[in-house]
Amino acid sequence: MKKIFFVGTAGCGKSTLVATYKNWLEEQGVDALILNLDPGSDALPYQADIDIREWVSTADVMDEYGLGPNGAQIVAADVMAINIDKMTKVIQEMDSDYLLVDTPGQLELFAFRESSRLMVEAFGKEDSMLIYLSDPSLCKDPNGFVTSMVLSSLVQFRLQLPTFGFLSKSDTLSEEDLNRVLGWFTDSDSLLFDLMEMDSEPQTVVGAELFKAMESMGIFGQIRAISAEESLGMDEIYAAVQMTFFAGEDSDAMGIKD
Repeated sequence: MKKIFFVGTAGCGKSTLVATYKNWLEEQGVDALILNLDPGSDALPYQADIDIREWVSTADVMDEYGLGPNGAQIVAADVMAINIDKMTKVIQEMDSDYLLVDTPGQLELFAFRESSRLMVEAFGKEDSMLIYLSDPSLCKDPNGFVTSMVLSSLVQFRLQLPTFGFLSKSDTLSEEDLNRVLGWFTDSDSLLFDLMEMDSEPQTVVGAELFKAMESMGIFGQIRAISAEESLGMDEIYAAVQMTFFAGEDSDAMGIKD
């Protein structure tokens, strides 16, 4: 079973996308399961096949340890490590083409906790990949865009998995804003120009230096705009998955409809 981790900042649309992508896969004749890894989620737009809340929930941690929401989220994220073997056993007993992993709303609870790295290794790094969702509300201005790119790079560096970036909730952007943001991904010169057009506030200077570092690392490239609300770009996600696991070729075993 191939594992696809959906990662991004809070509010970027991970859960909605996971629900939409699973429905799209089923329409193509591809079987997929969903794993909810957010112990603090109150309501989900899908029926989770595996749910971390069966073993630990933020509400229970708050009650047991007398913590507030933020502290409970951190403790719950670490408690997940105790249940890795249980989750792995459940996953191994299931039969499906893909496991869609909906990670916690707060990016740092997944990307920067040791429990998550251990979980990825237990699930099988060789059969795992990341879909990083950039939030358009953050990416609309040059400094926010650079921030999003840095976060994406840090997540990839931290988890050491193949990573593909997508601009989430693209339907919320005007055509002008969408074209500008997509242009920054493919034309680094335009991003640098727009950074320099801003005033010389300290954050702009830092943004320019971060830009230079990212450019030297060669992380700029094409990104696809997607929208869970409009089911836009689901085929682009599938193409990224195929590129990662099957060198760009559909597997006969996947059962894709003609």
